[in-house]
Amino acid sequence: MTKYISKRILMSVLTLFLIIFVLFVLIRIVPGNPFPVERMSAEMILQKRAELGLDKPILIQFVDYMSLLLSGSFGNGTSLYNGAPIKPILLACLENSFKIGVLSILFGTIVGLFLGITAALHRGKFLDGVCTVVSILGVCIPSYVFMIFLQYFFSYKISFFPYFFDPSRFLFSAIMPSLSLSLFAIATVARFTRNEMIEVMNSDYVKLAESKGLYGFELMRRHVLRNALIPIVTVIAPLVVDLLTGAMVIEKIYGINGVGKLMVDAIAGDGIDYNYVLALGIVFSSLYIGIMLLLDILYGIIDPRIRLSAKEAA
Repeated sequence: MTKYISKRILMSVLTLFLIIFVLFVLIRIVPGNPFPVERMSAEMILQKRAELGLDKPILIQFVDYMSLLLSGSFGNGTSLYNGAPIKPILLACLENSFKIGVLSILFGTIVGLFLGITAALHRGKFLDGVCTVVSILGVCIPSYVFMIFLQYFFSYKISFFPYFFDPSRFLFSAIMPSLSLSLFAIATVARFTRNEMIEVMNSDYVKLAESKGLYGFELMRRHVLRNALIPIVTVIAPLVVDLLTGAMVIEKIYGINGVGKLMVDAIAGDGIDYNYVLALGIVFSSLYIGIMLLLDILYGIIDPRIRLSAKEAA
């Protein structure tokens, strides 16, 4: 198990390093200007580029940036927040997105699993049809459209929830954006849970267990849910990253100072703040790789055959 985990960690680190390098090069060669050119002369722009080391060769810039990154800093912005240090602003935005993301994950996973299990246990019946309709609506309706509907009904019509996010009333303010973000997660988890449970329930070993007198909750716990868990976890893992890193449109509509809104501001400001875009790209990539690494380790714990197959491949 130790060797299996060590190999996965090494692969994750190498993958992250490659992603950082590609992101850095792409951001450096993309057209545009990281400064508010309307308020700066050509001489001021050249001076600013020299101060930030943007006039050096790309490889030297990358080495300098990696040294900065390994010291625990993302450097300063170029146009956003008057060039203030990125790290404290990024951490504050991440905290807001994480809080709402966790609520969305918990609600989406719990409700999705409930709907999927209910649909599988009542296959071809009324409840199965209801769960299927909910899943289809969740996939077809964008989260921001659902958010606008919630704002219109609960904020405008009955004035129960606030129109915009209020950090001083976090839990109360987070309900509507969390529900909006969890809609797609509910639909996805419900659909995959239903399909995987039906496939497992039709398998030979489950029918054998039933022939031996194993029914109900014990059959679900010992055979169906355990074997349907791995594909479901595979679906949930990418959703976790998406929800934790926020949704750009949702955060912009509801006025949440999260990483999604920060990304929009970095791109749509007076000048494209490449340092913020790069820092956010690194954070998103790190979260995704970290979640997939955790998923690989969970695979090895849930199903030892995965560890054995990886060992044989090596």
